Amino acid sequence: MYEKIAPPTTGSRITFQDGRPIVPDDPIIPFIRGDGTGVDIWPATAKTIDAAVQTAYQGRRQINWFKIYAGDEACDLYGTYQYLPQDTLTAIREYGIAIKGPLTTPIGGGIRSLNVALRQINDLYACVRPCKYYAGTPSPHKTPEKLDIIVYRENTEDIYLGIEWREGTEIAQKLIKILNEELIPATEEHGDKRIRLDSGIGIKPISKTGSQRLIRRAIQHALRLPPEKQQVTLVHKGNIMKYTEGAFRDWGYELATTEFRAECVTERESWILDNQAKNPDLSVEDNARRVDPGYDALTPEKREEVCEEVKSVLAAIGESHGQGKWQQKVMVNDRIADSIFQQIQTRPNEYSILATMNLNGDYLSDAAAAIIGGLGMGPGANIGDDCAIFEATHGTAPKHAGLDRINPGSVILSGVMMLEFMGWDEAAELIKKGIGGAIADKQVTYDLARLMTPRVEPLKCSAFAQAIIDHF
Repeated sequence: MYEKIAPPTTGSRITFQDGRPIVPDDPIIPFIRGDGTGVDIWPATAKTIDAAVQTAYQGRRQINWFKIYAGDEACDLYGTYQYLPQDTLTAIREYGIAIKGPLTTPIGGGIRSLNVALRQINDLYACVRPCKYYAGTPSPHKTPEKLDIIVYRENTEDIYLGIEWREGTEIAQKLIKILNEELIPATEEHGDKRIRLDSGIGIKPISKTGSQRLIRRAIQHALRLPPEKQQVTLVHKGNIMKYTEGAFRDWGYELATTEFRAECVTERESWILDNQAKNPDLSVEDNARRVDPGYDALTPEKREEVCEEVKSVLAAIGESHGQGKWQQKVMVNDRIADSIFQQIQTRPNEYSILATMNLNGDYLSDAAAAIIGGLGMGPGANIGDDCAIFEATHGTAPKHAGLDRINPGSVILSGVMMLEFMGWDEAAELIKKGIGGAIADKQVTYDLARLMTPRVEPLKCSAFAQAIIDHF
């Protein structure tokens, strides 16, 4: 089955049922060491995870690691330009869950990004990025502890699908000609818009299927959170891109109010229900006026739409969600993308789970990571219905490779996400406690030590892992 690698002789496979892993007590888990600083980060990560599992379960559970290859290390074993060998793809598919360090992006033709390729090949449609502050971590923000969010980023569509054509190519020119001469003029709303002839062309597909399966996972995650954190915010730029980003929002609300009707309430629904609970004799028109402050300036047709919305909500969920019962449901709301960038800084405690399309999620997750201490402390996971890969969110930093100085926090915390995904919460909690304790005691690597006041003597990468274990 494999050309150059062999799985462990002991251990069992993880399987999936209805999108959830079924995990034995002795799972085989493939790992990719990673390029550059992966040579330092991975040993520290494996040591920490193994220690947590041993401490939590006293030998009743054990991970059997299976080394697989990608990036530069794969080329060393499999040959030039073999950045993502078939052995690796087979192992991930067979064993279901994998974890990886940072990978280099190949220069030249072929694969644009190994990380993106792994996501698309395995249909890992949900990129999950928690951003939670650990006390003592240096941050440029005054109150980083208020930010505790999880970004659910759609992984397989949007601009990141990579369907584009360079300026001046035959296909680009042909597309521009068809758009300018046939398709744009045929659509009244586009008026006299035209694409410049010297443009590159990229396609931005957003599908109902892709949007709703991502948002479904976000809502399912919200249902597992404490009541005060049960909220999903649909992030979009639908005020401009109405049929892609606006559709993402609409499909999210549709899912929440059909498949999750018993568990969810939308923000506008909550306003209607709350207005009625506070004043049972409130007329439909006055309720509509409070839901939409510009009600009286609307056209008669628009006013009627708002009134119909009020009547529909009260009829459909007035009994099941009214009289304050909506406060025990998952709140689903939406925010414009540029606004949410401000609000995670100015009002961070108002948000919990952010469901986004691919490009918005890329920006937003990195911006949120900066608030809580940077990508060195930012874990990540890419999850599908029958596979999941947990990974570093930072680059390879080759100039630091082999110096035992880089922060392994991103991959260690990705290991925490992996353990939680597996249902091994006790081991995951130990690592979170250990990281929090080490940082609070100022036992940190150079990237954090240099930002502390007063500056502290940094630990090596391996010593930071040991400090985490010591704080279990």
